[in-house]
Amino acid sequence: MAVPTPHGVPNRPETPLVPPDLAELLRAQLAAVADQVEEEVRREVPEYARPADGAYGRNLRAGVVQALTLFVDHIADPRDDGGAIAATYYELGRGEALEGRSLDALQSALRVGGLHAWRLMGRTAEELGLDSTVVAALGELAFRTVHEVAQAAAAGYAEAQLRSSDELERRRRRLLDLLLEDGPVALEAVQDLAHSARWPVPRTVAVVALAAAPDQREEDRPLAAAGALVDMESRPPRMLVPDPDGSGRFGRAFTLALRGRPAAIGPTVAVTDAAQSLRLATRALGLMGRGILPRQGVVRCADHLSTLLLYGDEPLLERLRERVLAPLDTVSAGQRDRLGETLLAWLISGSNVPDVAVRLHIHPQTVRYRLRQLEKLFGDALHDPETRLDLILALRAESLRTRQN
Repeated sequence: MAVPTPHGVPNRPETPLVPPDLAELLRAQLAAVADQVEEEVRREVPEYARPADGAYGRNLRAGVVQALTLFVDHIADPRDDGGAIAATYYELGRGEALEGRSLDALQSALRVGGLHAWRLMGRTAEELGLDSTVVAALGELAFRTVHEVAQAAAAGYAEAQLRSSDELERRRRRLLDLLLEDGPVALEAVQDLAHSARWPVPRTVAVVALAAAPDQREEDRPLAAAGALVDMESRPPRMLVPDPDGSGRFGRAFTLALRGRPAAIGPTVAVTDAAQSLRLATRALGLMGRGILPRQGVVRCADHLSTLLLYGDEPLLERLRERVLAPLDTVSAGQRDRLGETLLAWLISGSNVPDVAVRLHIHPQTVRYRLRQLEKLFGDALHDPETRLDLILALRAESLRTRQN
């Protein structure tokens, strides 16, 4: 384990200004001083005001003793770098981070403990009648000691936070993979992994499929919704959003957070059915790219379910289109578009000519003329309920394909 070398403190003197014999005298008082320093830390720093029994109490006591030992060791040999004790404080800092405590509490404890220890040991130096130069040197060593152990603790704290953050991210990535994998997902498995990933399991979720960006500039990276699980490395990038039907969840703020990137929001599903939401969101995103659905902005699958159903099996849809619309193959391309548009409007309007005229912005007589042409092409099939349904599906696909082109 690498412990950083302290910086920002005076260089160690080549010749000790403090009599080395003083080290042995102070070492003999070390246990008594440690008792008082530990008591002072517990009194002054609320985070450490807990019963002294158990592992926590032993760790606090060990930290105090180690710091005092380092101070005395510097007196005995100023050239000693105190590496072993610095390593101890490095681990102490890591422990604080893993316990979820603030680094401020640890640094406060070091300041309070260092100041109190200096008062006690400085008093001993004065009682021995040491001159002011020696007392000043002791103060410098006390400052150096606090600085060294604080530096080591801060480094350990930072390392643990980094590792904890990386590990948490890995667990959330595994959780997202589990939720989005094909096949049934056991709720118990989700709950277990979600607990280790510190992710509250929601009742419902929706998956957002995002258009891939040509580059990965950080300023273009979408901002994740609160509580979302995100994988920007997948194709397409995806974001699993908990409780998607909450107030304002996919409002203007969400659209702005995407930073202009087109996206498709899958339907709301149970958390164990997230793969279904992803599947439809991905299909919708593909249809956006082809112009069948709006190319830009945010598309909600819930608003386009019939289109998604229609394009669920495109080879089958093409077979239906070719078979049902075969009579239109006998007319010109221009006629085909006009007749197909009129027939679709007529079918979905309940065969109401005036409604068709209003919908298409043409004269009712024009509608009737086209309908006579269609009667010649399709015959009695226009009045068969099953054929009418097939015609609506095929003509709807035809109109979407025309929009695509």
